[in-house]
Amino acid sequence: MRQCKVFVHDIEAGLLQEDDGGFFRFVYNTGYSGVPVCMSMPVRETPYLSNHLFPYFFNMLSEGENRQIQSRMLHIDEDDDFGILLATAQMDTLGAVTVKPIDNGKD
Repeated sequence: MRQCKVFVHDIEAGLLQEDDGGFFRFVYNTGYSGVPVCMSMPVRETPYLSNHLFPYFFNMLSEGENRQIQSRMLHIDEDDDFGILLATAQMDTLGAVTVKPIDNGKD
């Protein structure tokens, strides 16, 4: 399982996970009452589940030639959306949301 912490305006908002089967889960932290990640994912206790990377996070990724260059430079499969997100969305994103990878369940 791969996972990352999700931050909104540098405040830890929740956890995004991809299981070994390619299934995605996003859940807001208990007690989080800040700005939602996006309008289509309002703050709630129930996890969001999907069989593909949630559109908001997918739209944080580069496309076309930029994606090809990133994947080559980072040695990440070009089709690995979650891997590219983990490698490129830790800082300096276009919006308020950033992610911080979690290695083996550790910060």
